[in-house]
Amino acid sequence: MIIDSKKYNGPCSCGRSHEMATQLAVIQPGCLKNFDQYLNDAGLTGKRAAIYDQNTYHAKNLVRPQTAQEIILNPENLHANESATSTVLSRLDPDVEVLVAVGSGTIHDITRFCAKERGIPFVACPTAASVDGFCSTVSAMTWGGFKKTLPGVAPILVLADIDVIKEAPPALALSGVGDVLGKYTALADWKIAHALTGEFLCPEIEALTRKAVEEVYTSCRQIASGSPAAFERLTCGLLLSGLAMQMMGNSRPASGAEHHISHIIEMEPETLGIHSSALHGEKVGVGTALASGVYHKLAETADITPLVKEYPPITDALIRESYGDRLFDSIAQENRTDCMAAVTPQLLAKQWPAIREIIAQIPTREELEALYREIGAKTTLEDIQVDPALLPKLLAYSPLVRNRMTLMRIRRMIDTAD
Repeated sequence: MIIDSKKYNGPCSCGRSHEMATQLAVIQPGCLKNFDQYLNDAGLTGKRAAIYDQNTYHAKNLVRPQTAQEIILNPENLHANESATSTVLSRLDPDVEVLVAVGSGTIHDITRFCAKERGIPFVACPTAASVDGFCSTVSAMTWGGFKKTLPGVAPILVLADIDVIKEAPPALALSGVGDVLGKYTALADWKIAHALTGEFLCPEIEALTRKAVEEVYTSCRQIASGSPAAFERLTCGLLLSGLAMQMMGNSRPASGAEHHISHIIEMEPETLGIHSSALHGEKVGVGTALASGVYHKLAETADITPLVKEYPPITDALIRESYGDRLFDSIAQENRTDCMAAVTPQLLAKQWPAIREIIAQIPTREELEALYREIGAKTTLEDIQVDPALLPKLLAYSPLVRNRMTLMRIRRMIDTAD
């Protein structure tokens, strides 16, 4: 399977012109054997350095790319943060002209950040179908303890060797499934924001992302059997999601309330006392089911007019109560200009029928959780080491992670029984 991303370049029916940095994504068994040829065809010449961790360096079936320098990081407590990027940048030879990321999501975020810092291109070689960020233009980092996106560069070329990817620990593929299925709620949040405020929405990007999520939804049951075709479809879905973010210029098509739930858990505010060793996509998968449950429950109300109230402002007191002193400055800065400023109770009530139609496109919480159990994925808060008693606070506080309109944030305007 090959994605020629150049065909997505240029003028679009949405009225904008989309620019893609990634030229080609190759999703095939054994494609790393032709690493040099693919790089030559892409015009990537000069001294190369490959970034691994010790686990991915020894990945089963991996044909290591020929590079002049190899930087192998300790996987223990490895995160995309100040420490890891500083280590890589300090060890990189000064005359390196191309970086090669060989690993899963963390290695790619570290590499793309370093490529941006050095002003050089990079090549992505995923060793697991674990996240959708391989083609991203930004680095998902934990910086100063705050989960945020920082400038990075998208890969010029992606070589996803299915012979390697299908041998990765099963939890990594299940994490990838969770990350892709999160697009159901992310796309709903995007379409709801468009319906309420006219926020820009490209139908081509929406369709591309929806195709990715629906193909994974229908094929992920075959992953447990080691089906190469299922791994190809999962990897393709993850890469298409990343390409959609490139086209958009941000993560709007791929990240909504479900990611905000994941992010608040990952940020570990002292006010909640949470810590989870679950993978990012596992947390997103659980967050997707939780958000779906809330959304479908709201949609049971046909006329929401009697329940709508003025949007309550996000105060410093609320931020400190929900995120504590350590994260206060970052969360406060994120919410200085509220994306909900233009939404009135009258507007929300008027658009509620359209919002209910959008919610109907999301699989229900019960459907998602049944699928998770069938494929062996993490399903509940307990599965990701989070006390289920914290659910009300997770739902109330997680929208503050990002100043992005989601139905979970809009829910602050709706009087509900819970």
